[in-house]
Amino acid sequence: MRILLTNDDGINAPGLQALKEIALALSDDVWIVAPEIDQSGASHSLTLREPIRMRRIDDKTFAVRGTPADCVIMAIRHLLRDELPTLVLSGVNRGANIADDVTYSGTVAGAIEGTLLGVRSIAMSLACGKDSEIRWDTAIAHGPEIVRRLLAVDWPEGVLMNVNYPDCAPDEVVGIAVTEQGRRDHDLMRIDQRFDTWGNPYYWLGYERKRSNPRGGTDLWAIYSRRVSITPLTINLTARNIAETLSVQLERGPDVQREPGGGSKKK
Repeated sequence: MRILLTNDDGINAPGLQALKEIALALSDDVWIVAPEIDQSGASHSLTLREPIRMRRIDDKTFAVRGTPADCVIMAIRHLLRDELPTLVLSGVNRGANIADDVTYSGTVAGAIEGTLLGVRSIAMSLACGKDSEIRWDTAIAHGPEIVRRLLAVDWPEGVLMNVNYPDCAPDEVVGIAVTEQGRRDHDLMRIDQRFDTWGNPYYWLGYERKRSNPRGGTDLWAIYSRRVSITPLTINLTARNIAETLSVQLERGPDVQREPGGGSKKK
């Protein structure tokens, strides 16, 4: 089995070495194509307005000056085009990619791109506190068996797996939970305004770390309860639950016509 590894934390990230250990427990044909520098929060962006440069580190390891999606495309459409990978693993990200994080995540985007290119793909992330020890051994201990079990399942086309490990020691993991994407119950984003030496303002965009109170069955709940969260994600973003109602309403036409000044009358 040929396995392609990528991430968004960069080619020198310790999480990528943890992912390599997971992959080598499954196969000896492991390739790494990862960003030259940290691309956290890059989501599914592509480099389109400047050339992409690639640095060869060894026979199966390459650093790309681009995004995680760029890396997967470079690997599948260029480096490995004559013998495609069987599996794409993206991660292991430093910090969970759950709930609202999913749409921002370059780690998840690496798996999305692999899925778009027809290769089964798994994103992996590790929950960790701001100042606590980062427990890479938890991902390394549980990762190979989770991948084996996922590969034994038939996935529909257009589906990727988002795996998140809890912030605890390997033997403290309670189990595995198949979850749905949650939603945090507060706004995490904040703007930090500062001033340069000329008195001009500049800004840092950042997160506030707060614990949510999630309902059972979500990725947030799984991580908080020391379970490995496995969330099947689909690259088709259609909101099917509203599509039929929307179609009927648009075909019927508007029932109310707005009057100048904010009033309304029936047509």
